[in-house]
Amino acid sequence: MDRCCGSTRDWVCSAVGIIEADANRSADTHLLPFPLPPSWGIDLYLKDESTHPTGSLKHRLARSLFLYAICNGWVVEGTPVIEASSGSTAVSEAYFARMLGLPFIAVMPRSTSAEKVALIERQGGRCHFVDSPGAIYDESRRLASELGGHFMDQFTHAERATDWRGNNNIAESVFQQMALERHPEPEWVVVGAGTGGTSATIGRYVHYRRLRTKLAVVDPEHSVFFDAWRDSDPTLVGTRGSRIEGIGRPRVEPSFVGQVIDRMIKVPDAASIAVARHVEEVLGRRVGGSTGTNLWGAFQLVAQMLADGRKGSVVTLLCDGGERYANTYYDDAWVAAQEMDLTPHLETLVRFRNTGTWS
Repeated sequence: MDRCCGSTRDWVCSAVGIIEADANRSADTHLLPFPLPPSWGIDLYLKDESTHPTGSLKHRLARSLFLYAICNGWVVEGTPVIEASSGSTAVSEAYFARMLGLPFIAVMPRSTSAEKVALIERQGGRCHFVDSPGAIYDESRRLASELGGHFMDQFTHAERATDWRGNNNIAESVFQQMALERHPEPEWVVVGAGTGGTSATIGRYVHYRRLRTKLAVVDPEHSVFFDAWRDSDPTLVGTRGSRIEGIGRPRVEPSFVGQVIDRMIKVPDAASIAVARHVEEVLGRRVGGSTGTNLWGAFQLVAQMLADGRKGSVVTLLCDGGERYANTYYDDAWVAAQEMDLTPHLETLVRFRNTGTWS
């Protein structure tokens, strides 16, 4: 067996080994059944990504991005790592940077909440603030150049950093866990899009494995992904950011691959939050807003299957826990300040649970 030689190669071998060992210590995330009436003949599952060491789906992305950057030679011993993120990606990247002994800087708007800053700093990261949200990309590139560092750029590299053919990606994990279920090949997999990396991975994987599963991507109300996909116009630019953290973008990111998507569903922000609160009543645990977005789309597809007389299964993601959102999605004052009314969406959910119909 060949040995790595030279100080740089030694560090690369060590770094990859550290990341792989961390993954090996972590059991795969659970696939949780979501209770639906047995008479429907339809099974709904949540892939619980909140159980990762950093508490979200972005842990997978951060691990892939670090391996990609290291194996490309972009990150070596001592390289400062910079990312444009104020959310879960920054938390997860800070975790891996600290594990490898690398400086990590998250570039974010000055308006970022103190709770988010604390999560990043708790993992050893440093937060760098800009006045305009749109400036985070240019400032990240400037910092990387000034410090001799590497701009991780999740929005560009997400879809290429993960091996979509397998190698322990989320798609492979889902289908392996579904193998012994009564409907092992899902009718639908439902995900949101932030970078677009998860939807690209799943869409490519089902094509590569010759599966009949269809991919639905849900999109919050202020994101442009849905409109760009519907109109085949990747140049669309929005005027504001998404209120549903982790998904939705004001521009079409390079990692978004619309051609692998079978259906997109636009979801009102108030509906996403209503579902998140509804899930707490059903499962006895809090989930984030993006999980609410996912389930709003999944419920709609389940209702359509029921109306068409089709049995089968639907899989979606529990992206992160709701503890991070106690002062937003679970705070009535914050919801009121956003001028959102959850009542009609909660009524839709109750009607769906009782009758299986969707309006």
